[in-house]
Amino acid sequence: MSRTIKHVAAFLTVLLIALLANLTWIQVFQAEELRAMPGNQRAILEEYSIERGPILAGSAAVAQSVPTEGNLKYQRQYLDGPAYVPATGFYSLLYGSTGLEKAENLVLSGQDDRFFVSRLQQLIAGRDPQGGGVTSTLNSAAQAAAVQGLGDWQGSVTAIDPKTGAILALVQSPSFDPNIISSSNTSEAQNYYEQLNADPQQPMLNRPLVSLNPPGSTFKVVVSAAALESGRFTPDSVLPGPAVYTLPGTSTTMKNAFDGACGPNGQVTLREALAISCNTAFAWLGVELGDDALREQSEKFGFGTSFEMPMTAAAAQYPADPDEAQTALSSIGQFDVRSSSMSMAMVAAGVANGGVTMYPELVQSINAPDLRTLETLQPRTFAQAMSPEHAAQLTDMMVGVVSSGTGSSARIPGVAVAGKTGEAEIDTGEPNISWFIAFAPVDDPQLAIAVTLERQPAGSAGGTVAAPIAKSVLEAMLGGGL
Repeated sequence: MSRTIKHVAAFLTVLLIALLANLTWIQVFQAEELRAMPGNQRAILEEYSIERGPILAGSAAVAQSVPTEGNLKYQRQYLDGPAYVPATGFYSLLYGSTGLEKAENLVLSGQDDRFFVSRLQQLIAGRDPQGGGVTSTLNSAAQAAAVQGLGDWQGSVTAIDPKTGAILALVQSPSFDPNIISSSNTSEAQNYYEQLNADPQQPMLNRPLVSLNPPGSTFKVVVSAAALESGRFTPDSVLPGPAVYTLPGTSTTMKNAFDGACGPNGQVTLREALAISCNTAFAWLGVELGDDALREQSEKFGFGTSFEMPMTAAAAQYPADPDEAQTALSSIGQFDVRSSSMSMAMVAAGVANGGVTMYPELVQSINAPDLRTLETLQPRTFAQAMSPEHAAQLTDMMVGVVSSGTGSSARIPGVAVAGKTGEAEIDTGEPNISWFIAFAPVDDPQLAIAVTLERQPAGSAGGTVAAPIAKSVLEAMLGGGL
């Protein structure tokens, strides 16, 4: 009998140990996994009981938490949501989070280690938990001008402070309303999300950061930088600019966007070639410099790097191993060259900043729950893209594009504007891409900008459709928005 009792006791002891081990494993090692499981209502209710901190543009909140009368204590509200959604993203019960809502979640939810004392004070005082704030680098005047300028065009606008890398405008069209996706009305949110997902124009695509298109003739700024940096060319160097250029090793010919040669006797200076956007001269120049020089120069402006600011942006692309014919096409921003508006804004900003490319940044400061500033943006240098001397020469060449070349629609009375137009073909029969990049004022650049317009009809010129949008943003900023 005693032996049976001992066996039962031993068996129960083993079961108890196994139970304790299982509880320990679940509570210690699987707690976060279980907490994050979809459908964990307790975790969801706890998460939405926190007054999530605001996202600000300047001193104005563009995303904030508001009380609800339903099961969820708070939900997110976005002021001018479609205008700011490329930056804020959304915070949704059904679809998680995107943008700054996701990238700065620890701050906004109050879980960041820097808020330990604040959390303790809230607990002792019996106050509801409250998240910290994130102040973006966005400028409301630039955002409004970019939204109005884009209108119903499909495309994006990115504007950057050349000196700091701070992103001043981040706008896309078409856009969408994050308020509906973040609504506590789940059926409404689901219907809207599915509608957006089915839209062939892809309104949920973060165009300024991830939509990669051939940059067309705006890439000639990169080629010009490589030419100046090589030491073999100056702005007044004479290049061949015939009416027709035969791609090396092929019978395929390239023409200019206009009829005829780029200058008398088929010759043109580098300065004039950029001003009138001479395709044949830049195709010849790119082959003369070689693909390695073009790739190295583009990488100094940020190509090939996927930046986090703190959201992740797609890396602009220069082809890995083009032959000479492909190098010629790449030199006018075609073939496999691809860029977002943010990447081309970085090119303009690098030239404007004396040849120094800065890391792009979207967060100006991290704030405590009472909005005290805990951390501020520290500008970071990415690369010395070109010498200050050559950057000044290229700036002067880009001023010529606006003052007497293809970018005349970006002229601002009393302000020297440096710019470059661009048009690119995707595939035969497909709509074109129109571009314009610029910075101003030239003597003390405050803003660099890139405008990308997708699905343009054949013959649409960047100087005609994209340059006026850049001009409106520049005027909004230089007129007192900064």
